[in-house]
Formats: sequence, structure tokens, C-alpha cells
Amino acid sequence: MAKNDNLQQYGAEQIQVLEGLEAVRKRPGMYIGSTGSRGLHHLVYEIVDNSIDEALAGFCTNIKVVIQKDNSIMVEDDGRGMPVDMHPKMKKPAVEVIHTVLHAGGKFGGGGYKVSGGLHGVGASVVNALSTRMEVEIRRNGKVYRQAYEYGKTVTPLEEVGNARKTGSKSTFWPDPEIFDDVVYDYDTLARRLREMAFLNKGVKISLKDEREGRKKEEVFHYEGGIKNYVEFMNANKDAIHKDIVYFEVTDKEKEVEIALQYTESYSETVLSFANNINTTEGGFHLMGFKSAMTRVFNNYARNNKFLKDKDEALTGEDVREGLTAVISVKLTEPQFEGQTKTKLGNSDMRGFVETATADYVLAFLEENPSQAKTIMERCLKSSRARQAAQKARKQARRASFLDGNSMPGKLADCSEKDPAISEIFLVEGDSAGGSAKEGRDRARQAILPLRGKILNVEKARLDRILNSEEIKNMITAFGCGIGSDFDIEKLRYHKIIIMTDADVDGAHIRTLLLTFFYRYMTPLIENGYVYAAQPPLFRVKKGKEIYYTYSDREQEKLLAELSKDKKNKNKVEIQRYKGLGEMDAEQLWDTTMDFTKRTLIQITVEDGAAADDIFTTLMGDKVPPRKKFIEEHAVYATLDI
Repeated sequence: MAKNDNLQQYGAEQIQVLEGLEAVRKRPGMYIGSTGSRGLHHLVYEIVDNSIDEALAGFCTNIKVVIQKDNSIMVEDDGRGMPVDMHPKMKKPAVEVIHTVLHAGGKFGGGGYKVSGGLHGVGASVVNALSTRMEVEIRRNGKVYRQAYEYGKTVTPLEEVGNARKTGSKSTFWPDPEIFDDVVYDYDTLARRLREMAFLNKGVKISLKDEREGRKKEEVFHYEGGIKNYVEFMNANKDAIHKDIVYFEVTDKEKEVEIALQYTESYSETVLSFANNINTTEGGFHLMGFKSAMTRVFNNYARNNKFLKDKDEALTGEDVREGLTAVISVKLTEPQFEGQTKTKLGNSDMRGFVETATADYVLAFLEENPSQAKTIMERCLKSSRARQAAQKARKQARRASFLDGNSMPGKLADCSEKDPAISEIFLVEGDSAGGSAKEGRDRARQAILPLRGKILNVEKARLDRILNSEEIKNMITAFGCGIGSDFDIEKLRYHKIIIMTDADVDGAHIRTLLLTFFYRYMTPLIENGYVYAAQPPLFRVKKGKEIYYTYSDREQEKLLAELSKDKKNKNKVEIQRYKGLGEMDAEQLWDTTMDFTKRTLIQITVEDGAAADDIFTTLMGDKVPPRKKFIEEHAVYATLDI
């Protein structure tokens, strides 16, 4: 009967037609990714991208971004100014069309822009739709024009309000608190992205200013060297093994490539690729061309100069890229991005274009700088020997695993569930907490792997040494997906890898060591959102029969204040401060930290590859001064409950 009722209710009147920008407000995640912090900051990037497009077209050199006192955002540039004349089809000013109609802009082949990043033309209109108010001011034709919108709809006509000597556009918007989880902007998040944009667009000056009370700060990002300065920035806390940064730029009619690279003493590679200023985190044909050229050129040079004496000996791509810091930036008129997130470039012709340019210029550098070339070659050969040792270690590990009946680590308490999508593994600090976790867990879906002390710092070790670490070997075996070049995300046995350590300095250190390992050797785990940090409580508070758990000093103070006002319950308040997970019994650990319905997990994500690389190098690398400086600058946060 219910089924028939549902059929009767599904008619024309149930079909919703969302007009104008209503679709954006109804499903904001489709347009900006999320309604969390990421989506909030994406609004700023959309408007800045429009200014950057003006810079790419050769009409803009200065971009100003201001977080205003009321947490609104103002973006101003000295470009041509958005067009204000009447649109022939829409019968309204072009600037109004840009802000109120989806997929309207100068990026669809009308001659507005040859190269642009925001290819969907949804930028300004989506920002407008997700703001309670948006105001634009345009300097063009010697005049100043203004228009205002609210919730994506025009509230004032385009007005001429004065005269102007210069040209440009200024946009101010107030994000809608009904749409976003929080509308408070983070200065550092914006600074990282704007710095990257300045690196990728040499000569463009981007300033960021915070006018909020107690947070006043200002920075200017301006790099005449472009991505060459970017490589310098990323290698600031590393030891470069040769002084000159290899840099070249090649331009064709409809495409161009710009590459900068330098080798360091680091054991990992940092290669960032961009297409039209978009970070192609999944790579694409431009990255394939670069990697292929580097491997071919280095092998040819090594053979021709007797670094490789055996004709069957060869350097792999892994050998050539160990310790490499590189930025590859391509710009093209008709980019094809795979997937909604635009993280992989699909233009096949870019492979040959980038490969030829890389081969020509890198070979020229090696031949013209023999002493630096020798240093780099010796670095690659050292990497090759270490790789072969690691390969041997891997084979031995696989052989041992086969002889043991493909057994899991002895300490692993596995779950019975075989579907990775609903299985999770807890990496637990210490055998004591591991015992409680094993006893209190959901045995069907939750696996427990206790870790003994602090694992090896992989930032200071090559793969062959890493593979000899017992704790790391146990994790690799338990996860089932391999490591480094052998990594296969399809073989991962758990889609939630949860780091569960004590809420103290040692626990934080262990968590950092684990994250360094995942980021350097199992990066897709983080990129796919499979890594989490558990949040165990700091306090257990008991008053009479009532038991409460609090997870921060601030939460504890608030609870105690509330309990002191409770006149009905006259029992004494008993407080237990947990020094570690081992102090909790199985039931407490389940109730507070492992129960699917109650627990809090923090998902580990990487918003900015360069920033992540820098922080791991700073905290876990060989250089002490950068680490000391970081601690001095951030020590204040250790006393704050954030």
C-alpha cells in the first residue's frame, strides 16, 4: 500500500526546477567541493583567479586581498575592469551577467582570455550565490561603476558613481553563515595559496592584509624569478647538492612550459605539477613527459661519461628523482582536465612537448656544468645502490612472508570483515593500551596493531634501512598495499587507518613520525582520505552516578563551571586526568575513543603539497635552526586550547 502511495505522490509537482543561482545554494558542494573550511576559502580563490586571468592576458600586475574587520573579503586588481556595457542576448550589463548567470564569462572562446584556470565560468556567480551580500566596483572607460547583490540576486542597478584615472575591479563579499560551517577566514590558509599563485605568475604582486582586531598582519608576495624562486623556497630548509637551479621556459603558439629543478640531500622527491595555475596533484601528460625525459637524459649522460660502465646497468626514474625538488608549470589554451576536481591533465600532446623541452635543456645544463653534473650523477648512483639493497630486503620480506604462510604480524589482532571499505585498523601506542583496545574493540570491523615506542624517522633514512625497521615492516604487512614504487592502493586492507596515541608530547611525536612515513612513502593513503587521528579524552569527571569525559582544558573548565551550578546533585566531583591510553580499561577506551557512534576522528588531509613538504622537512629533517625557529614562533600555541 505504501509503495502505491509513493508512486501516486511522484508526479510533475514533485519535480523541482531551480532557477538562476538557486541550484548553487541547494547543492553548494557540487561547485566548491564542501561547505567546510576548504569551500569557504575556495570562494576567495575563485575571485583571485579572475584577477590572475587578467594578469595572464597581460593587463594586471597588482592584486590586493583583504580580510576586513567584519570577516568579509575584498579582492582588488588593476586589470581592465569587468565589462559594463549591455550584453546583447541577456539585455543587462555584462558585469551583472557575470555575477548572476552560471557558465557566463570571458573564458569560453569569445576572445576574452587565451589562457585561464577557471574554465567552468562559475567563479563570480557561485561566490555571489553563496554570500549574503556582494558588492562590485569597476574602474573602466574613465568612470567608476558600482552594483550590489544579495544571495545571488541583483539588489541595485549598475550605477556610475564617479570618475577614474586607472582601470581595475574590486569585489567584496560576505559568505553566508547559513551555508558554511564557519565563516571565519584563516590567514595562513589564504597566504599559502596566494604565495603559490605569485610563484606561478612571475612579476605579479599579490598582497594579503588582515584587518581583524587582534589578528592584524600583512604580507606581499612578489617573485620576479617565478617558479625558480618557488624551488628556492621549498629547498630553504634542505641542503642543496649543487648551487645552480636548472630553469627553462619554452613557448609554442598555443602552449608553454616552465620548469625549475634542483637536487638536495633529501631521501624523498618533491615534484609539483601545474596546468594553467591548477595544481595537478594526480599528474597527467605534462608530468609523464618530464619524468620520461629526465630518466632518458640521465641514463644517456651517465653512459656517455662512463658513470655507468656495465651496458646492462641503468638508472630508474626512482634513482633519478631521489632528492629532486622540481616545479613543472604548463599553460595551454584548451586544457582537458580529467575528473571534476581537475587534478590530472589529459592533453596527450603535452607529453611530447614537455619531454622535448626537458631533454634539451637538462642535457645542456649537464654538459655545460660538468662539476655540478658529476655531483648529481654520483647522487643518482648512490640512490641506485640503495634501491637495489631495498629491493633485496623486499624480496627477503616477501619470501619470509611466503614461508610463514603469508602470515600477518604476531601483534596484529585482525578483524573478521574482509571488505576494506568498512574495515579499520588502529595503530596504538604501547602494549598496555593495545591490550585494552583489543579487548574493547568491535572484532568484526576493527583491527588493532600495537606499536612499540617511536618508529624510525624516515626523513633521515633511505628505503633499505626503513624496510629493516620491525614496526614499519609490521604496518606494511598489515596494510597489504606495499610501499614506495610497489604501492598499490587497490590492495589496501583497511579504508580507515587510525593513529591512536597518548594526548601528550610523546604521543604527538609518534603521530608525527607515522604521518611522515605515510606522507613520504604511502602518499595515496592521505590523498584518498584513509588516515585519521583518534581523539582520546584528557579527563574523566564523576559526580555521583554521572560520568563525563572531556577532551580539552577549555571543555573541562566549562563542564566544571556547569557542575558547580548544579544544586540538585550535591555529590563531590571526582576528576581523573588521563596520562595515557593505558590508564583506560577496555570499556572506557571503547566508550570514549573507538565507539563508531560517539568517537571523534580527525581526518588527515593535504591541502598544499609544498607546505606539507616544508613542515615535514622542518620538523623531521637534519637542520636544527629551522626547527628551533619553528618552535619559537609556534610555542605560544602549545599553551592554547585550540
